[in-house]
Amino acid sequence: MTDTSLGTPEQLRDPDYMPPLAKAIPLGIQHVLAMFVSNVTPAIIVAGAAGFGFGSNSPDFPELLYLIQMSMLFAGIATLFQTISLGPVGAKLPIVQGTSFAFLPIMIPLVAGKGVDALAALFGGVLIGGLFHACLGLVIGKIRFALPPLVTGLVVTMIGLALVKVGIQYAAGGVPAIGTPEYGSLLNWSAAIVVILVTLGLKFFARGMLSVSAVLLGLLAGYIFALASGMLTFGAISGSWSNAAAFALPQPFKYGFEFSAAAVLGFCLMAFVSAVETVGDVSGITKGGAGREATDKEIEGATFADGLGSAVAGAFGAMPNTSFSQNVGLIAMTGVMSRHVVTCGAIFLILCGLVPKVGAVIRTVPIEVLGGGVIVMFGMVVAAGISILSDVDWNRRNMVIFAISLSVGLGLQLEPDALQHLPDTARILLTSGLLPAAILSIGLNLILPEELSDEATEEVSGGMSGHAKGSHGVSRHSS
Repeated sequence: MTDTSLGTPEQLRDPDYMPPLAKAIPLGIQHVLAMFVSNVTPAIIVAGAAGFGFGSNSPDFPELLYLIQMSMLFAGIATLFQTISLGPVGAKLPIVQGTSFAFLPIMIPLVAGKGVDALAALFGGVLIGGLFHACLGLVIGKIRFALPPLVTGLVVTMIGLALVKVGIQYAAGGVPAIGTPEYGSLLNWSAAIVVILVTLGLKFFARGMLSVSAVLLGLLAGYIFALASGMLTFGAISGSWSNAAAFALPQPFKYGFEFSAAAVLGFCLMAFVSAVETVGDVSGITKGGAGREATDKEIEGATFADGLGSAVAGAFGAMPNTSFSQNVGLIAMTGVMSRHVVTCGAIFLILCGLVPKVGAVIRTVPIEVLGGGVIVMFGMVVAAGISILSDVDWNRRNMVIFAISLSVGLGLQLEPDALQHLPDTARILLTSGLLPAAILSIGLNLILPEELSDEATEEVSGGMSGHAKGSHGVSRHSS
């Protein structure tokens, strides 16, 4: 329910309206709390896949702190691009930017087991891919017709499905523990379960900030459980805190710059997938907050900001950015459409990003605790995709498009060795599952006729009916 003390209903639907500062700041911080964990998680996952930075005694521990710091700093900067705008860059809407999960299926194979040395090629790909992403702003408004809910819903669902394995691995003890007796132990799973139960309890039985910050508070509960059970010690926390600086500025090209065909092609192709996601998020914000459709100018400005934010982030050692879907729901829930509220949250993120001690505390969260939160977050990504798909007219044409796209995308993801004879670049791109699913769904949606022929429909119906009779002895008809 909207707080009328913030302004009139007309004012609250206006992106340019500025609520009283005493209420705008807490509302802005609420946006940060809703996305904070999701924003820093990709950096931790990439570092874990590369095999560096875990444990305060690790020689590469400062590198992980830097990645976390940059995730916060450039999420804030990219958000300012959206809310304040810079010429054609930015939608001038309350869009919260953050580190994108969509690129993880590309980033993980690029860095797997290669340590810090892999980051030069990774961030080279982020920079070039970000510039390509910005260029999509020139055409995205013209191709919206090719991105119906069938396509956007499938893409978002595939992003979640590509990542759910990571959550289970983290909850069981993390990739380094695979093959050891500790992997999948009751203690590890207990920490993850505490996070999940507390998150669910707050989300469904609490209100206001407690409900919005359910994942963050669930992780805090898991953190306390880890301390109580001996999984984490106060010595480890104090060591991380003391080894981190109180203030630090970002360093341009800290890890160098390397051109990798696989990285550049992967990030450019995934930029298109991210742009599809942003189209859905901007439409969700204008519908939920202002009760109208997004304009082409807003869609184009948001895409420009997505790309420029990612390119600038890559130059300083941060992951690619995109609009955050969870904050779309928060705008609909609060009824506050003000972009200036989100600007307050962006400033808070930037301040956090300039203080490495914040990243040091985040890094002490045990991987099993983080796994509980990741299971919830990635599951919510899948649920968000299914929610978008609920708007689809599920005729046989759309069912065929969805079936083929999902089968190929998910199948290649589950059985990557099926493409072992392809070049490394093609294998990395195709086994992510996202790209083949997106390309197939867009292509089939444009090529296939709106209605399947009567003969084809009867053949499909007859085949399904015959199968039902043969398997169960009963023919069932579904309208």
